[in-house]
Amino acid sequence: MNSILRIREKAKASGKLILLPEFGDKRTQEAAEILNREGIARAVLLTPDRIDKAKKEKYAEEFFQLRKAKGMTREEAAMIFEDPLYYAAMDTKAGCADGFVAGAVHTTPDMVRASILCLGVDKHIGLACSCFIMDVPDCEYGQNGLFIYADCGVITDPDAQQLASIALAAAEMGSKILDMPPRLAFLSYSTKGSAKGKSVEKMVEALKILKEKAPRLEADGELQVDAAIVPEVARIKSPGNPMAGKANILIFPDLSAGNISYKLTQRLAKARALGPILLGLSKPCSDLSRGCSAEDIVDCAAVTAVRAQ
Repeated sequence: MNSILRIREKAKASGKLILLPEFGDKRTQEAAEILNREGIARAVLLTPDRIDKAKKEKYAEEFFQLRKAKGMTREEAAMIFEDPLYYAAMDTKAGCADGFVAGAVHTTPDMVRASILCLGVDKHIGLACSCFIMDVPDCEYGQNGLFIYADCGVITDPDAQQLASIALAAAEMGSKILDMPPRLAFLSYSTKGSAKGKSVEKMVEALKILKEKAPRLEADGELQVDAAIVPEVARIKSPGNPMAGKANILIFPDLSAGNISYKLTQRLAKARALGPILLGLSKPCSDLSRGCSAEDIVDCAAVTAVRAQ
């Protein structure tokens, strides 16, 4: 059974309720049908008739109370909740749903804003970030072609502290969702001092911070991507390093590198790319690429359901 099917099977055991607020999107409609038919999750399309008016008003008032210090009015809060995305986020926060998935229509900034403002950040991680699950066919690298790429969707230019938190969140995702022993590589254009620069220094510092936070995690850096995932190259560029060449979680120095890399892998290697899965929030949710398929929505909902277990 491949990795994606295993995630679906794990989700079936949970019976979690996942909200899909983009009810007018045909891919989302198809995904809801598949999720319910196959028992992967209890998927609810948030059509207007499925939104409780009293709860909607209650959530808008709670949101106003959270944001009034920033200058928001009750009228503005009520207008925001005309978008079912915010209702889905607040329903998840309240425990009425186990998670939500959107992004087929909304942009990533829209999704991230709603998620952070409504759910709040998990203090254990300390920031909102994202990752992609990459499943590369006929690939001997990573975890038999399975990788986590982070961050590819949220933080534009993370500092060393943020990179360490991104790595920690990605490692926990890998362990829980994929049953994958995390082996992290902080990526760079340099391997162990082969080049200099602020970006290189940042990745070295990020590894140091991660080791202080989670000393038992297998992690190394800075590494060029070939030294991180190809054992033969690792033996040349980083000899004697037991982690080099075996990475399955790739931590990118900035959003440009991460976003470009996941799209190249997806298109050139014909990989499945699930995400961006939002990490570091108090409750699970997943963003989507606006170019996603119905199957992508199903699988992101399955990931969200497993995370909610």
